[in-house]
Amino acid sequence: MRANVFNASIKRMIGWGSIPYAVIAAFAVYPVASHGHGKGIYQSKAEAEQRAVELGCKSVHQNNGKWMPCVDERELHRQLRKQ
Repeated sequence: MRANVFNASIKRMIGWGSIPYAVIAAFAVYPVASHGHGKGIYQSKAEAEQRAVELGCKSVHQNNGKWMPCVDERELHRQLRKQ
């Protein structure tokens, strides 16, 4: 009887212990949407306009004093997913 209790405890600990690894793996496989910001924020309007042309966007927009390609973030993320 004691062996069964011990085995159940070990299985429970292994199950809980693997959660952080599963979360890390999930982020590695499916990156967070904010990762697109690293590819889409520019200091100057000219840089954002150049990237907009590369992405197929027709305009740029400002976000917190910086410039981003496309009319808005929704369009930017749509274009980034196409790449």
